[in-house]
Amino acid sequence: MSSRGILTAIVVSLVVLMVPQIDRGHAAPARKVAKVRQKMPVAVECEPRRFRIILDVGHTPEAFGAMSARNDPEFGFNLHLAKLIGERLKSEGFAATRVLVTDGKARPSLFKRAAAANDAHADLVLSIHHDSVPDKLLEEWEFEGARGWFSDRFSGYSLFVSKRNPRFGASLAFARLLGKELRGRGLQYASQYTLPLMGRYRRQLLDKDVGVYRYDALIVLAQTRSAAVLLEAGSIINRDEEMAMNSPERQELIVTAVAAAIGEFCGKR
Repeated sequence: MSSRGILTAIVVSLVVLMVPQIDRGHAAPARKVAKVRQKMPVAVECEPRRFRIILDVGHTPEAFGAMSARNDPEFGFNLHLAKLIGERLKSEGFAATRVLVTDGKARPSLFKRAAAANDAHADLVLSIHHDSVPDKLLEEWEFEGARGWFSDRFSGYSLFVSKRNPRFGASLAFARLLGKELRGRGLQYASQYTLPLMGRYRRQLLDKDVGVYRYDALIVLAQTRSAAVLLEAGSIINRDEEMAMNSPERQELIVTAVAAAIGEFCGKR
């Protein structure tokens, strides 16, 4: 090959090397696409002063719930305990705690309290009650000249959650925390709700260690958009436990247990 031919071949080779090579199967994009970075979820710290707690006082002055063995209405027990819990929570920094009292007939009041909790954008609803038993289990007696009814057969606290609640998992978690605190202070839960003799009040036991039951139809739990738990603090139809529920010592024990459970629940959010 002549010197001119060699020079031409070198020039052609250089031109070929300078042309971008294209993969026909995977054409390069016309422009560089920036990579999208996925943001990790940000943990939201629970601030007690902003944590909205509704302490729902079970029943109303007009529809007062169960009657105790000594003929005192349940509503009075519920209101007193709810106020004590509210005072303790506020003293521990839960400034947004609200004691909710509704009026009127039983069933309409249930929808009122659920609506009030939703309107307040509650983070947690705790409904305060005191327990009784089905009428067929009651025995008659006389107290201070008046006829009354009692059942000393059962006692203890119980906790209820509803699977219809949109935050069922959180509700169950709080119920377990509260049950653990109550049990840790020497209290036992009411075991009769699993028995056939309870009839339509029979419930599924979700936690056999701390006494959490499933009660889907409870309006105050099912219709509330926040985590919600119903506490039966003790049996006021049991003559001995009624006396205990009226004592400052038992009330202090329950108040302390609730405050501890709420503090832990808030901290785990």
